[in-house]
Amino acid sequence: MKSLAELQAIRDKARMQMQMRKDNSEAIRVVIGMATCGISAGARPVLNAFVQEIEKRRLENVVVTQTGCIGMCQFEPIVEVFVPGKDKVTYAKVTPEKVPRIVADHLVNGNPVMEYTIGSVMK
Repeated sequence: MKSLAELQAIRDKARMQMQMRKDNSEAIRVVIGMATCGISAGARPVLNAFVQEIEKRRLENVVVTQTGCIGMCQFEPIVEVFVPGKDKVTYAKVTPEKVPRIVADHLVNGNPVMEYTIGSVMK
């Protein structure tokens, strides 16, 4: 660290990441399955991609959390999106490459990406 500005930037980034983890009933919740099945299927890079994309877009109304096994191991990594007042959307076989589209279409514009959902993967 060479300046106070660098330290402040680190602080601001840490605050943003902490805000994403805070429970807020009014916020959109992104829940990522992080049991051993999810982690072995690549859930950690997916979680990191969500955090980075949400941070990049400065979305303050989104909370990113993790959970244990969701119960459908063959579809991992699984991501569930809870928008207040709407039905839960479950995404299956999520990759870091799919995250920007989910964030843009679903979290920002309110349009779930149906071809990534559990229903389309089961066909």
